[in-house]
Amino acid sequence: MDTDTVLRPIAVVAGALVVTLLAGWLLDLLLRRADARHSETPLWGLLRHCRLPFQFVLCTTLLYGSHRRMSLPPEYVFAVGRALTLVLIGSAAWLLVRIATAVVDSSYARFAAQHPDDARVRRVRTQVTLIHRVVTAVVVVVAVAAMLLTFPPMRAVGASMLASAGVLGIVAGIAAQSSLGNLFAGLQIAFGDTVRIGDTVVVDKEWGTVEEITLTFLVVRTWDERRITMPVSYFTGKPYENWSRGGAQMTGTVFWHLDHSAPLDLMRERLQGILKEIPEWDGRTGSLAVTDTTPHTIQVRAVVTAKDATDIWTVRCQVRERLITWLLAHHPYALPRIATSPADPRPDPS
Repeated sequence: MDTDTVLRPIAVVAGALVVTLLAGWLLDLLLRRADARHSETPLWGLLRHCRLPFQFVLCTTLLYGSHRRMSLPPEYVFAVGRALTLVLIGSAAWLLVRIATAVVDSSYARFAAQHPDDARVRRVRTQVTLIHRVVTAVVVVVAVAAMLLTFPPMRAVGASMLASAGVLGIVAGIAAQSSLGNLFAGLQIAFGDTVRIGDTVVVDKEWGTVEEITLTFLVVRTWDERRITMPVSYFTGKPYENWSRGGAQMTGTVFWHLDHSAPLDLMRERLQGILKEIPEWDGRTGSLAVTDTTPHTIQVRAVVTAKDATDIWTVRCQVRERLITWLLAHHPYALPRIATSPADPRPDPS
């Protein structure tokens, strides 16, 4: 083995690394200056995360273009070229995903800063999140397919599979029933605006907030910090409650079972005083009425309002607790009790 056979590959690799490091440093410098000049958009700062995949793409491209002139043994030239091709495809896909992530995050940040409407911001967040996941999935699938197609045996297998109508029909049927079904359901949720990240929902009698939406599943965080994972197709094929749909304002009810002698007028006055002391009450509605009666008790219902689902829960709990405390302290006779005294005699019809 002569000196040229050893030194030339080292020189080529060293040169490619030097050029890559200089190009990466120059790119980072330009992005930092652009970020300082255009501070209103975070795009340039987010694009700095693309430096590493850019360097991989550049270095691999330089090595691929010069590997035949490295004076490598003939039996290694093809293997090195194949390895560089695979690395180039993978690093290019990595770079595209990073660029897409930067563009999506920048667009959402600018939109959120310019629009105070929380419901609209959550809608856009849901859409861009799913779009980003779709783009990432497409890039990964194309990159893997491109890598497999570099192997001649895989090209033959792929052609034979696609030529087989039976196999293709089975694959399409399975995909349409599972993966594609969830994919289309996710896209329908994103652009149909039926449920969004941050919405308050009730599914299977569980109350919680939508925390994450992917192409295949949706995560609901309950009030006690549990996470319920459900397929996205559930939200396109079954009924559920969305308390954030059409606005975040909520109306809630509080029920008491009291004695027939309960002082209703005084309770209405006390309810208004309690609501004024609760900062979560939005002032829209605060009423009290008898909604049902039984031989032993009456059912009293209070209707209260708040700006969102979290506040309405607080208002309901506060009203229930304070009014019961007030009744215990000032009108204990109003609480339900079991009558043990004999009934009045029936009057004589004569």
